[in-house]
Amino acid sequence: MKVDTARTAVITGGAGFIGSNLAERLLATAGVKVRIFDNLSRAGVVRNLDWLRSKAGDNNLEVIEGDVRDAQAVKKAIADATEVYHFAAQVAVTTSVEDPAGDFQVNAQGTLNVLEAARLSGRKPFLLFTSTNKVYGALERLEVVTTGAQYRVREQSFRGVTEDEPLDFHSPYGCSKGTADQYVRDYARIYGLPTVVFRMSCIAGPRQFGTEDQGWVAHFLYSVLAGKRIAIYGDGFQVRDILHVHDLIDAMLLARKHLRTTRGQIYNIGGGMDRAVSILEMLRAIEKRTGKKPLLENRAVRPGDQPLYISNTAKMEHDTGWSARRSVADILTDIHAFWRQIQSDSETRYEGNTSQAAALGVVA
Repeated sequence: MKVDTARTAVITGGAGFIGSNLAERLLATAGVKVRIFDNLSRAGVVRNLDWLRSKAGDNNLEVIEGDVRDAQAVKKAIADATEVYHFAAQVAVTTSVEDPAGDFQVNAQGTLNVLEAARLSGRKPFLLFTSTNKVYGALERLEVVTTGAQYRVREQSFRGVTEDEPLDFHSPYGCSKGTADQYVRDYARIYGLPTVVFRMSCIAGPRQFGTEDQGWVAHFLYSVLAGKRIAIYGDGFQVRDILHVHDLIDAMLLARKHLRTTRGQIYNIGGGMDRAVSILEMLRAIEKRTGKKPLLENRAVRPGDQPLYISNTAKMEHDTGWSARRSVADILTDIHAFWRQIQSDSETRYEGNTSQAAALGVVA
């Protein structure tokens, strides 16, 4: 097997959903050492690390328990990195509303710490940052109408939101991620760091321990399987494009491979028009798959919630040749298979993390 060259990949938040999927792919690549930097605060991370250790060869995986708010710890972790994937974040809009200062410290200051560590290393590592579609705000300029069980844009030529969409930070979460987003972009221009920003839509797939605020597809499926109520904010016609996490990882690796083109660029990443579904349509698909009727609780729509968001990924496709390959049905199949895997394990595998077991409806 051809070795790419000696590489040290640092993944902040690497024990989480996206981080562990990327780490698995990198560990399977000859010549790559993976260093995970994570505060290990989220449900499921212990299990993810055990899974990764079972796949790692000798000395290929290093885990550092640390927080991106600790500038010195970040600087030490990144000092010899050839590439950095910055996923560590506060991910919930609701949490940002309750604690905007804490949200800013993690998402904005934490990202600045990562950028400074990369700059001061002198190595100019490739740096990929996962931003969010929330930087575009409520997208009030889009005129939406109701068709069947979903919203759609009245304009017939609409093919998704492009990177030219004006920024409109709405919610403390949007502000903090948007601030970080712009810092990452500017460090490419001012300091010559080879950075790439992914403004992501809804990512779903295996190893996702979904909650109401993050990972809603997995949250819906697990809740239906466990017979738990699901809160629906608004009428359920809201539309999102869903991307399989493995397609996302493909995009990340291609962004690095085509760095001469992608450096300093921002890309909207999601499932696109072909993988756009409403909340109600997803619930119907889950009911059909599981044979269980969802238990729903309707609540008022949340401030700043986009009635419709669909990524236009043409720029990424043009620059790297990437395209989403896995369908929404594939995504549900893989999440369901992961749930079955969790069910087959005893509660002792969670090392005392009963909240994780309860979230997935596991009974030991």
